[in-house]
Amino acid sequence: MFNKILIANRGEIACRIAATARRLGVRTVAVYSDADADAAHVHACDEAVRIGPASPRESYLLGERILAAAQATGAQAIHPGYGFLSENAGFAQACADAGLVFIGPPASSIAAMGSKSAAKALMESAGVPLVPGYHGDCQESAFLQAEADFIGYPVLIKASAGGGGKGMRAVQRSEDFAAALASCQREATASFGDDRVLVERYVTRPRHIEIQVFGDSHGHYVHLFERDCSVQRRHQKVLEEAPAPGMSAERRAEMGAAAIAAARSVGYVGAGTVEFIVEQDGSGPTGVKNFYFMEMNTRLQVEHPVTEAITGLDLVEWQLRIASGEPLPLTQDQLAIQGHAIEARICAENPLQQFLPATGRLSTYRLPASSNFSVSPVRVDSGVREGDEISPHYDSMIAKLIVWGPTREQALDRLDTALGDLHIAGLHTNVAFVRRIIRTPSFQQADLDTALIEREHDALFSPAPLDPLLAVAGVAARLLNDEGRTVTADPWSQRDGWRLHGGTRRPLALNLDGKVLHASLVCQHGQPHQLQCDEQTAVFEAKALGQDRFDITLAGQRLTMAVYRHRDHFEVFAPSGHALLSLIDPLAQASNTHASGRLTALMPGRVVALLVKVGDTVKLGDALAVTEAMKMEHTMTAPRDGVVSELLCAAGDQVPEGAELLRLAEEP
Repeated sequence: MFNKILIANRGEIACRIAATARRLGVRTVAVYSDADADAAHVHACDEAVRIGPASPRESYLLGERILAAAQATGAQAIHPGYGFLSENAGFAQACADAGLVFIGPPASSIAAMGSKSAAKALMESAGVPLVPGYHGDCQESAFLQAEADFIGYPVLIKASAGGGGKGMRAVQRSEDFAAALASCQREATASFGDDRVLVERYVTRPRHIEIQVFGDSHGHYVHLFERDCSVQRRHQKVLEEAPAPGMSAERRAEMGAAAIAAARSVGYVGAGTVEFIVEQDGSGPTGVKNFYFMEMNTRLQVEHPVTEAITGLDLVEWQLRIASGEPLPLTQDQLAIQGHAIEARICAENPLQQFLPATGRLSTYRLPASSNFSVSPVRVDSGVREGDEISPHYDSMIAKLIVWGPTREQALDRLDTALGDLHIAGLHTNVAFVRRIIRTPSFQQADLDTALIEREHDALFSPAPLDPLLAVAGVAARLLNDEGRTVTADPWSQRDGWRLHGGTRRPLALNLDGKVLHASLVCQHGQPHQLQCDEQTAVFEAKALGQDRFDITLAGQRLTMAVYRHRDHFEVFAPSGHALLSLIDPLAQASNTHASGRLTALMPGRVVALLVKVGDTVKLGDALAVTEAMKMEHTMTAPRDGVVSELLCAAGDQVPEGAELLRLAEEP
């Protein structure tokens, strides 16, 4: 076993690797950019080395700086985690040339699987089933369109060098192909430095099922069963579970054998994942029929904890042992599935605005009762802390919430409870959205495919808001509690509604999702309070339970709520949902940005393209500009009808959140 390793990554996965290394007595070295100088992963390791500015291109993607840090600190091996350089064959080879162990497969294996096109040809020769499509070298737009027309629509365009949903578009019609191809190529270049793509038949109602494989340097291979990753948005995974619902023992063995054949064909060593697109057999919501090789990820996957949960193993430990030359710890017949596990990716994003990544400070970050980086019924793997900043420089994932249960139904119940106890404030997240997904009939009944989110659109994107009266009750409870801390023996100094005669009415003007709520708290000394909001009135009582939690009785209903306060902003978490409210001056009204015709950047990023010029007439919803943030492109549309009167930026500009990009004037 190694004495010291360098972790060439950041965030959650760096903390995850460090936890296993510490348990094994292996010292760790962190690397960090200027944006991560005080990050959690820096403190999780024994040493840390600065490698450059915030941009990944100037820090985490500079292999020579990481190699220099490893050599300067005496590290024997480098663990790349996932993302960044983890699937870079050149970096793996550079490690070997420098006398360092790359904790991953050989450079030749990465190179073989690094190009989706080349990998498809290799898999075809190995007898692994493939989706019909074009995987060749010709990248001329007209040729690719002709291939797509021949294959038949819908087709899927995918970046040859990529993964994670970047550089990927489904195209339904021939006339949409050229624009989709150009967008894919731009994203592929920005994310992977390679604009090559492949085109495949788009399998309708597909499931995304992957097989975890391991190989050692002694020629042994095993698979650790499958994970179902079908629930996706923008081709990126949201929920993963193991085992895959409806998977028969025969089909599991067949897919496992195909995955091992794929790994064996490239002399694979270490942890890898072979991903398959699976057609359903029509016999029910969980039937598994044909499966086709999609790609091989030559690294540890984000969703590896669900495999750990059903096997009781530590896959990072396996990686370290295999990289140090040990044989596989177990044989195939020693591996077994126990229970069911589900992982939810918790991301900083706004699902109601096309999953736009969010940035900001985690003003509140409270977790359910759970373990960290180790198998348990509820586990949270995270690389952030309360008060940390989610910046535009890196991936938007905040944490992974993993649950286990003896059955899928019990795991689902546990996940629902844990999501309800996960409280994040300060920026948009997908927590409530994920909770809505797992409550849909489709997910409950395991009627899974990669279009589940689209199929359940109405239930997922039109959420019932938290009852305004209940939200106001949370704010009132917090206000009364905060003010009660200054109570003195002098009745004239107490803020409890005491009067010589009668009570008092305290007005509260609150902003809830852009709507002004006019509420009142009626205080009568010695009597229960009354809360009024618009047309509703109810008896109100509140008792502080500590740690921002309150026992609230409203109109005879008693429930526990959490209320977090940051100056005049209140984040209310109730069993039925949550809401963000702000105390406001009733006379102050925010300007209507949309009515003014100002198009502003919703988050920091780079302007990729301006799609209009001064003088153009546009209609509500027309595409005006494309920006890039967190390695993803975002199309910004017209807030109203009008004429482009002024362009305030140019393609290539870096713009902060709220920056004006262009202005619209009224049509003449």
